[in-house]
Amino acid sequence: MSGTTHVRYELLRALRSWRTLFLSFGLPLVLYCVIVPANRHVVSDGIPFKLYFMTGMAAYGAMWGSINPGARIARDRAKGWVRALRVTPLRTRTEIAAKVLTAYLIALLTLALLFLAGALFGVRLDAAQWFEMTGLLLVGMAPFVAVGIALGHLLSVDALPPAMGGFVVLLALLGGAFGQLFPRGVMLTIVKLLPSYWLVHAGRAVVGSGSWPAEGWIVVAVWTLCLTPLAAIAYRHDTATV
Repeated sequence: MSGTTHVRYELLRALRSWRTLFLSFGLPLVLYCVIVPANRHVVSDGIPFKLYFMTGMAAYGAMWGSINPGARIARDRAKGWVRALRVTPLRTRTEIAAKVLTAYLIALLTLALLFLAGALFGVRLDAAQWFEMTGLLLVGMAPFVAVGIALGHLLSVDALPPAMGGFVVLLALLGGAFGQLFPRGVMLTIVKLLPSYWLVHAGRAVVGSGSWPAEGWIVVAVWTLCLTPLAAIAYRHDTATV
């Protein structure tokens, strides 16, 4: 099986999963379309609510899309598919790259749907700002992709859904995807240490400085650098026992 074929196979698996479609595409889009009409003219701290909530829901959907490969990994382990791949010419790096690429493709589809909805509700940005926001969201996904791979190799099929759900929902809430919980004070300082905070504030960044401050880049980089080795260790430990 070639690398291209494997990527296509992974993408089709993701798109055929109702859970992926609902959590990554459906739920964020429905919430946005339901909540924004009554608040479309609200402006907070200089940013329109329709823009803030658009990036919040895009971040929420992207987090689900990026962590979702873990579910497919766990199912493959349970069915013996991981063992079967070990005796094929498919390289390990190709297998992992397919999972990562699929996560990003699902996220891009999520972002496209939310951005389209935002434009329909009156979000107006120039082309550079749309691309800047997309780039920030894709960079901010990196820690969540690593978490998904790690959890997929560490947890069973039964244990994985609550672990993934709890992780994404908690970080989305604290990060402000559904509205900023901590506008100031010590708790704001704490939540700024979460990558989800910077994902949600990608929209604020593009209408302000045009990017995250140095703090945002550092937080996302540190989480990624810490979680990527964890994912690699989980993979090696799991495959050593297969």
